[in-house]
Amino acid sequence: MLAALIPMFDKNMAVKAYSIVAQKNDLLRDALKGSSGMWDSAMNVEGVEVIANMGLETLVDDREVFIPVSHVSLYGDIKSQGVDNPEKVVLLIDSHVEPTEAYLRRILLLRKDGFRFAMRHLPLNEVGNYKPVMDLMDYVFLDHQNVDIEKARRLFHTIFPRLKLVATDVGRPVEYEHLVQIGGFDYYEGKFFRFPRHAKDKELAPLKVTYLELLKIVNNPDFDLTTAADVIEKDPALVFELLKIVNRMTVNSGIKTVRNAAAMLGQDELKHWINTAVTKELCSDRPSEITRVSLIRARFAELLAPIFHMENLSQELFLMGLFSVLDVVLERPMKEVVEMISVAKPIANALVNGEGEMAEVYEFIKAYEDASFQEVSRRMLLANIEMNDVYEAYLASLSWYRDLINL
Repeated sequence: MLAALIPMFDKNMAVKAYSIVAQKNDLLRDALKGSSGMWDSAMNVEGVEVIANMGLETLVDDREVFIPVSHVSLYGDIKSQGVDNPEKVVLLIDSHVEPTEAYLRRILLLRKDGFRFAMRHLPLNEVGNYKPVMDLMDYVFLDHQNVDIEKARRLFHTIFPRLKLVATDVGRPVEYEHLVQIGGFDYYEGKFFRFPRHAKDKELAPLKVTYLELLKIVNNPDFDLTTAADVIEKDPALVFELLKIVNRMTVNSGIKTVRNAAAMLGQDELKHWINTAVTKELCSDRPSEITRVSLIRARFAELLAPIFHMENLSQELFLMGLFSVLDVVLERPMKEVVEMISVAKPIANALVNGEGEMAEVYEFIKAYEDASFQEVSRRMLLANIEMNDVYEAYLASLSWYRDLINL
């Protein structure tokens, strides 16, 4: 199994929903083996483990999660598979769910349980035939690359005016901006988020300068604890978080100075905490999605280290994932960012040039995030990596993020 959580944006570039994209089999390896288990566990909702590990409460607030169900798993016990909060869940079906009496009855029953529905992959010439099903839908997904998106928008607004429209597979910022301009869409999904534009001429806020100073200190070999503690003292929020961590470590909570707290935490733990906490703070005035991407990338990269036979680089891979969004946060090219915080050369080489052995993990993570599972399968085959090992690492990174955020 492979599954990824994909953000969905509104017209203001705020994350308003998530969609699970799942693939049951390792396509390339199974094709080579001639696997024939496509109907194994067919009643299961694919990728639902993502919700269980991430925690619906961590995701939702006022957001929704779109979960794909097949025409077979639609008849499974969806609630018992971990989807026990139906008012936050939209079940995503496709045109295999035909307008027959049996399917209509099943959709109505699930709607009574609180689930809502979305349709995708419906050919425009079939819209009239599927009217009984579409009358029970709340959303329709329109593939930006495969349909005349403006024609589709007009069609659905005319026939099903209450339906909310989702534009999917939006590849570039210019496409997103065009769709926002023509209007009529509630959500947008696609890789346009991965290619933000930079503004070189913006000044850094004073607090961000402090954070960068701190990152620069701790990412130098054998950094001085006292120097790091003195910089931490400049930010009350960091002091508070540091003292909370240290006070949980000791029965005697008589920590009187930041230097004392830093010494108690120790050099390695302080470095790990600073890199995580400071990056989180840097992301705080950006969409929370950037924070989520940064932290999950960091943990995922760390857990992929032994899978890619890079056990000795686990901490460097963690930092690589953590720092991989700082060009977005600081609105600077990545080359400038890595110079500002003095990251190790292998990390910089992976982030800036896409070179070196760590870049292999970075490119793999980005393909996984985009749910480009054919590319993921290709890379797994070349590296002789097992699909389930990757999926377990991804789920573990979601659990780690959930615990960190809830803490």
